[in-house]
Amino acid sequence: MNNHIGPVGLRAIPSGVWALGLVSLLMDFSSEMIHALLPIYLVGAMGASMAEVGVIEGVAEATASIVKIFSGALSDWFGRRKQLAIIGYGLAALTKPMFPLAPNVAWVMAARFIDRVGKGIRGAPRDALVADIAPASVRGAAFGLRQSLDTIGAFLGPAVAVAAMWFSANSIPFVFWIATIPAALAVMVLALGVREPEASRPPRPARFPLHMDEIRRLGGPFWIVVAIGVVFSLARFSEAFLILKARDVGLPEALAPLALVVMNVVYAGASYPVGALSDRGDRKTPLMAGLIALIAADAALAVAEHMPLVWLGVALWGLHMGLTQGLLATLVADVAPAALRGSAFGVFNLTSGVALLVASAGAGALWDAFGPQAAFWAGALCASLALAGFAAGGRRIGRPQRPG
Repeated sequence: MNNHIGPVGLRAIPSGVWALGLVSLLMDFSSEMIHALLPIYLVGAMGASMAEVGVIEGVAEATASIVKIFSGALSDWFGRRKQLAIIGYGLAALTKPMFPLAPNVAWVMAARFIDRVGKGIRGAPRDALVADIAPASVRGAAFGLRQSLDTIGAFLGPAVAVAAMWFSANSIPFVFWIATIPAALAVMVLALGVREPEASRPPRPARFPLHMDEIRRLGGPFWIVVAIGVVFSLARFSEAFLILKARDVGLPEALAPLALVVMNVVYAGASYPVGALSDRGDRKTPLMAGLIALIAADAALAVAEHMPLVWLGVALWGLHMGLTQGLLATLVADVAPAALRGSAFGVFNLTSGVALLVASAGAGALWDAFGPQAAFWAGALCASLALAGFAAGGRRIGRPQRPG
């Protein structure tokens, strides 16, 4: 087994994974340029309430998760992943111009909805494609690398948004137009730079992809991973609330995207080393450390009245993401049968997305009713309960399980 986390380990990761990581980088570059300013645009320019922001963000992510279950299953059904990924990335690229053209909140919600449909179509097939391409010995490193590259785009996007806001005298629609460029490049890289492995089996008979027999074949360890994903999603909510907290404490609107820059710099820096180290056999410890980081982040943001404590909370939030998100995807790849990986990622993302919808809508309602402190303290409480439950019930998640 290759346990290196330096250049040797990186060289062991197939070129297809690198290309998929670059695609993720470019699309997140585009998406986060928009998302870094969208909460402020909704609340400031369009008069949306915090509850509306929470519902919009929660519905958007839940939509992506619901679509993933069908796209993942279809990618198993046809024995092909890349075509569905191209459709998903292409749809997301086509929706980017809707944001600068939006005249009202309903239009923005529709744009977010369609954009997340694109994310849902591409997400499970892309993750299954990473698992198909990467050898089991570097699976954690491969998912960590893709997540790191994705997150590099996620902090470059807000950083460029800050520069574009300065250049355009704080014109948010101008920034949204710039975001259309990397989205188009992402589709080109995917189409030209990723070669799908030969299908390991012929397509299944033409029947409804989510057949109950195949759901049963996913097995008990997979459903344990699903339960863990739900718990982790309930313990956090949309990063839109980090931006709004920074604004409330005093960060100028033109600099608001810096909250996502800080979060994603930490997120990107942690994801690959954590994934590579987990290939040595321990997936559980980083996940528990991620929950501890989330509790600390929520506590810092709940009490923050000045920007240094906000920056600390945002950085800890990014650390939590780096410790958990790539590993959760790796766990799915560990326990899912190879022929059902797309379906497995779809089911996992559906359940996690519904939980994130509940968390985001609840956080927005608490913020409106009782202020930001209530939202973040509620997040800390949920994360604490998740940590206690995971410590007691997560004993089966330790050394990676390889399906036979």
